[in-house]
Amino acid sequence: MTIQIPDDLAHSLEEIAAAQHKSVAQVALDSLRAFFDGASSPGMVLHAVRALPHPSAEAVDDLDAAVAAGRLPVQDEDAFDSLRWHRVR
Repeated sequence: MTIQIPDDLAHSLEEIAAAQHKSVAQVALDSLRAFFDGASSPGMVLHAVRALPHPSAEAVDDLDAAVAAGRLPVQDEDAFDSLRWHRVR
């Protein structure tokens, strides 16, 4: 595969490669791997989510109680049942 890049970017890669005693191709590959393995990678996000600790049973019970406490009461009557209709003659 051949990738064409601007001259200024090529010069920057050459400088980085010289400083790291690597080839330009190796620096480019390392940079691409770091980009795709970074936090923006869906695989890294999935890995981070899977690494989260599982909540305790008590924490789940507390959440269920908070959700139940925040529920509004259910109204059985229709919105129109509370209106009084008058027959106009």
